Amino acid sequence: MRIKRTTPTSGIARRTRLIAVAAGLVAAAAFAVPSASAGEARTFSANQLTTASDSVLKSDVAGTAWAVDPKTNRVVVTVDSRVSPAEIAKIKQAAGSNAGALTIKHTAGSFNKLISGGDAIYGGQYRCSLGFNVHSGSTYYFLTAGHCGQVASTWYANSGHSTVLGSNVSYSFPGNDYALVRYTNSSIAHPSAVGSQTITRAATPSVGTTVYRRGSTTGTHSGRVTALNATVNYGGGDIVHGLIQTTVCAEGGDSGGPLYAGTTAYGLTSGGSGDCTFGGTTFFQPVTEALSAYGVSVG
Repeated sequence: MRIKRTTPTSGIARRTRLIAVAAGLVAAAAFAVPSASAGEARTFSANQLTTASDSVLKSDVAGTAWAVDPKTNRVVVTVDSRVSPAEIAKIKQAAGSNAGALTIKHTAGSFNKLISGGDAIYGGQYRCSLGFNVHSGSTYYFLTAGHCGQVASTWYANSGHSTVLGSNVSYSFPGNDYALVRYTNSSIAHPSAVGSQTITRAATPSVGTTVYRRGSTTGTHSGRVTALNATVNYGGGDIVHGLIQTTVCAEGGDSGGPLYAGTTAYGLTSGGSGDCTFGGTTFFQPVTEALSAYGVSVG
């Protein structure tokens, strides 16, 4: 299946913007009594954090991603290298009186969708990665990224398009980022596994969980979950909500590939910034949402 990062088989990666946010607070100290900035001292309610998050969405700056950090009681906005100081100011202005609830963090590179978690799948002029094999009764399917399902309807096991895998049943993108493909080639095996790792269940990871991602471009890499329910603005109206944010690296063609740990499936590669030489931030569509939407199961 394809990874949300999509890469044309011609070798030209389809790019979109990444969002990275960086902000630092400077504390001032008075004699005997430390003083804090208003933003540091203030406690924001759940409604105020939601309003602040909504203001980031409304500002519509490509290359940004954001999620609420319950530990700091702030909305952490990650901005990529394309986001200018003026655009950061625009985001803060949109937040108005809740601007203090925003913490800006910067990340290198740009957020892109990654078409190209496994094994490579080919459709149209693109390559993605297969996420997880799933089934409903005795009918077998696989999940991949929704932005992969958007660019091709029939998927093949090879770049020459001579070995068919199956055809799209449905996809959801933007908003979500998952697609369901039904196997039509009875000679193709479809084990519930990522490489040699058997998958028996699906779940949502916790912040701090060590996770693994497999993709057709970069193979297997590990990292840590840094946020849940993140929103990413890839640009061009491609905004995706409810994502798992991680430190796992990924590159074009890894889109749709699996995020997992042990026997547990967690997500489908959506997109991110950086690469597997310098690292970056990568986002994943929670697999539990896709399973529920399509009424299918792993294992």
